Amino acid sequence: MTLPRSTPEQQGVSSTALLRFVDALENNLHDVHSMMLVRGGFVVAEGWWAPYREAHPHSLFSVSKSFVSTAVGFAIEEGLLTLDDAIVDLLPDHLPAVVHDNLRAMRVRHLLTMTTGHAADTVSATEHVDDWARAILAIPVAHAPGSTFVYNSGATYLLSVILQRATGQRVLDYLTPRLFEPLGIADATWEQCPRGFDVGGWGLSITTEDIAAFGETYLRDGVFRGRQVVPAAWVRAATAAQVENVSPDAPADNVVGYGFQFWRGRHDTYRADGAFGQWSIALPEHDALLVVTSGLDDPRALDTVWEHLLPALSHDAPLPPDATAAAALAARLAGLSLALPDGAADSPAAARVSGSSYRFAPNSLGVDRVTLDFGTAATRITLVDAQGTHVVDCGTGEWLAGSSALQSTAEAPIAAAGAWADDNSYVATVYFTTTPFAFALAFGFRDGEVTLTVEQNVSFESTRLLHAVGRIEKINQE
Repeated sequence: MTLPRSTPEQQGVSSTALLRFVDALENNLHDVHSMMLVRGGFVVAEGWWAPYREAHPHSLFSVSKSFVSTAVGFAIEEGLLTLDDAIVDLLPDHLPAVVHDNLRAMRVRHLLTMTTGHAADTVSATEHVDDWARAILAIPVAHAPGSTFVYNSGATYLLSVILQRATGQRVLDYLTPRLFEPLGIADATWEQCPRGFDVGGWGLSITTEDIAAFGETYLRDGVFRGRQVVPAAWVRAATAAQVENVSPDAPADNVVGYGFQFWRGRHDTYRADGAFGQWSIALPEHDALLVVTSGLDDPRALDTVWEHLLPALSHDAPLPPDATAAAALAARLAGLSLALPDGAADSPAAARVSGSSYRFAPNSLGVDRVTLDFGTAATRITLVDAQGTHVVDCGTGEWLAGSSALQSTAEAPIAAAGAWADDNSYVATVYFTTTPFAFALAFGFRDGEVTLTVEQNVSFESTRLLHAVGRIEKINQE
């Protein structure tokens, strides 16, 4: 464990209030994967919703940006960069043939504050190209840098390239002795682009407690375990409202100002914030930090935090011990689980269809054929697509851990469970337990055919991935 532990009451937090907060997370938000609350420097509540586990790293998406910001702070302290360095001077090998005035005016501070002058996020330019930086810099800069806030993951990628060129190391390696090792963060990974630069704006994976150690360091002006790890001046600048980010359609917590790759929020808070509900929320007025990993698609999910957590943080002094409430909270946190598929453990159809193979016409997911083998304790789904053969073992009434390349090109940890929604319909949920993502697979068996629907819990695009009919190819011979 990296951070010290304490009881809620010792840190002025009611266990009963925290129970209400956990209830609100489950009732108001789907697919919360972990939660850690730190008060006064001590972890007072922590929990992982099965099948997610304490030891699992989790994809952070844009929380990664705040780590890039920290690397920029180190590079500035070491004299390798300044906020006013021109991008055209830092990336001369990636410039377009004609450099217009707005691009020439772009500085490091504009990348940090998402005020590059671009009209939209530039990250889409990186698709199907090798030189991402050149593709981004080729996009016309519509406005004067510094004049307009536009959230831009491409800007953070450019910072990653700049850092690697300035330091001679990828961002992950540059941060390891300066940040990760002092904070006790081990085995961090960061996705890379085709040219070997960390993608910067996303792609970092670490554990829930690792995120908390990072957030605590910022909450304490860059100090961790008595050591000045991050320069205090950088912490204050990065978490201050450097620019306005008012937008008529944005949630209330996205229009309070933006710092150096940190969001300002309501109630005098700031946060590192990643897609689908990855949060490190600092509440300086309450000497508290909340870390959440999840698979959320609600842009106003933070409303639940303000409504149900802030009241629990209203006391500054220790509270009288409450053994009953503390025990109830501990039991609740130890027994957290995401909802298992709803239905029966068996069906009359199971024996009839078990072992039969169904072939599909060409479809959007490239699924060629599927076989389901129904056992007493588990169901094995074997799916063949253009990438190969994927085997998923689904627990009955419990999550069954395994690994699969079903969602990506490499094997990754999964956990799955299934149930019969009715006599002819089997449903399975597969969580990719180092990511926010889950697949819901629904099989409907009728007269030598199976209907397969695949939906993803959250996505930047459509969550409906497939709806297709497969026809029986090999009949169960038993």
